[in-house]
Amino acid sequence: MPASKTVSTSAAETDLGTHVFHVVGYSHQKAICAHKDTSILSGRFSVGGHEWALVLVADIYNDDHPDCVAISLLLDPFAAPGVLASFELRLVNQSTGLPFTVHKEAPMVFDDNNDMAATCWIKRSLLESPTYLQNDRLTVECIVTVIKERLVSKTKSLPRIEVPPPNMAENFGSLLETDLGADVTFSVGDETFKAHKIVLATRSPVFKAELYGPMKEEGMKPITIKDMQPDVFRALLRFIYTDSLPPLDDLEADDHSEMIRHLLVAADRYAIERLKLICQSFLCENLNVQTVATTLALADQHNCDILKDACIDFITCSNEMDGLLSSQGYKNLKRTCPAVVIDVFEKTSKFRKA
Repeated sequence: MPASKTVSTSAAETDLGTHVFHVVGYSHQKAICAHKDTSILSGRFSVGGHEWALVLVADIYNDDHPDCVAISLLLDPFAAPGVLASFELRLVNQSTGLPFTVHKEAPMVFDDNNDMAATCWIKRSLLESPTYLQNDRLTVECIVTVIKERLVSKTKSLPRIEVPPPNMAENFGSLLETDLGADVTFSVGDETFKAHKIVLATRSPVFKAELYGPMKEEGMKPITIKDMQPDVFRALLRFIYTDSLPPLDDLEADDHSEMIRHLLVAADRYAIERLKLICQSFLCENLNVQTVATTLALADQHNCDILKDACIDFITCSNEMDGLLSSQGYKNLKRTCPAVVIDVFEKTSKFRKA
């Protein structure tokens, strides 16, 4: 079963507000501030349920910030301390109306430790330049973001789309069974089989050469397959179309092994390497004293080197050598593959001496 996947979101709840502060008659107000030691104060504005104001100190000298103008964001001094907020200050171009950011303050806590205020210093040469101060008028924008509690959404399960298992083998198996579009017929023993040239040629270089090469069969007459049983050819076709063997559970153990041997011969004949390996794997896992000699001869005849080595190793390590030497398979092996017998005895001799 696919693993479940869920999702949740944690986000800070914020309130954002923008206040536009117009200072008309800037030079006059600056003079008043210098004369009365006061500041230019904006009207109150509300953001996040709190009252705020801008304070512009136009005529003050600060050793740490010479030639600068101070602009402060002030929280209502009667508000409960501990408000978390950030802000951005902009000067508005009097010709274009476009704002230019001159200061950004990261989130900070407004409390008694900072007198409920945050101050930034802006170069006087910038603030009082003709770009931002025209006709003795200055416009300051302040964007305040009040950060409240974190909000965590409820956990939700993401929708899951179930993808069915691949069914290409099933589709091609159905194609073989229905004969739809079949364009070649084989005669095997007393049975005939219909198939599709392009499928056979795709899966077997031997079929490709026979069906599309210079020696291809002409017309629709059946192609005769000699030296092969109908059941074996049927299983071979099934593997070509579906990449799997038909169920062989109804066969007795000996008949099962015999069918696998015949399929290995067929796979070698038509160069279907995966089927050949499957057959070798089965025979290797089911070696015994009665069958090892027959399997060894088969492996030698059809260039199954790994299976051949496995058989020789089995014989070398066998504790039932007398039974093996008296088996019919070993007698046939001596007659048909004498070179293999020599290999066996040489390896057995080396093993006994070790």
